[in-house]
Amino acid sequence: MQYYNIDLSKLNRYSIEKRKNKVNIHQFAPPPTAVQNDSVLDLMPDILTAKDLKDVVKLVADAKKNERAVIFAIGGHVIKCGLGSIIIDLMRLGIISAVLMNGAASIHDFEIAMIGETSEDVQAVLGEGEFGMAEETGRMHNEAVNNAYKTGTGLGYSLGRYIADNNFKFGGYSILNTAYELGIPAFISVAIGDDITHMHPEASGAAIGAASYKDFLAFTSILPNLANGGVYFNIGSAVILPEVFLKAFSIVQNLGYDMSGLNTVNMDMQTQYRPLTNVVKRPTLRNGKGYNLIGTHEIMLPLLASAVISELRL
Repeated sequence: MQYYNIDLSKLNRYSIEKRKNKVNIHQFAPPPTAVQNDSVLDLMPDILTAKDLKDVVKLVADAKKNERAVIFAIGGHVIKCGLGSIIIDLMRLGIISAVLMNGAASIHDFEIAMIGETSEDVQAVLGEGEFGMAEETGRMHNEAVNNAYKTGTGLGYSLGRYIADNNFKFGGYSILNTAYELGIPAFISVAIGDDITHMHPEASGAAIGAASYKDFLAFTSILPNLANGGVYFNIGSAVILPEVFLKAFSIVQNLGYDMSGLNTVNMDMQTQYRPLTNVVKRPTLRNGKGYNLIGTHEIMLPLLASAVISELRL
């Protein structure tokens, strides 16, 4: 084994003044006492995820100003974290153009509208065979689904109309009811056997499949509105909605729609394969930008919403 002469005095060095650095003081967070306006983003540095959040806020504000779509795809946990009111506010302000839910989100939203509560303690009742067996949820949610099948309407629209027509006591807290009221497209993508309502005798696989498929086609038909500055959010769905988005995106690409300039954002508590791959990376390869904002929903979504509203001076 040969030893080489390592003489540190012969190293080639350069002045730090010539070095390129990733961080400088102009990116630092200011002292809270120095911030005068009401945007919490002004307290954040222009570094890493904080910079990404600021970029996303600007993209959403620009999409609103330029009449490009902003679509929220949300999983059930978003509703259970008490964030429906924030999404409703963004809908009423004309910031959110459309909503996509999985089946769980639709059920939590439906129960909130019905009784002002949701999210049973699964561990406490599973051993007794009582999990998912609330009669009203199973009967009425499926009634709305079956109505969608009979009338040829989509699942999201039918659930929103059902809540409105039956004057649910807490309908004002429902995203689906608000979408129906405002005429904002609301779509639901369901995996058969995935939701508690599928365990009830009123459930019809034909109705669930047909109504959900109608929503899939309708969702696909609005995707071209995301091109040239639109923003697509995947919030709290690890599998179903990222897969739905990828298939819908492939369809519009195949049909010749130019989806360049699309911006996508995944918001979740941890990085997951499908959202990162199917939402953030793959669809934005052609002149787009994808962001992965990691943090708890109950903190990140209020931050995003308040910052967008502040940016738009609404």
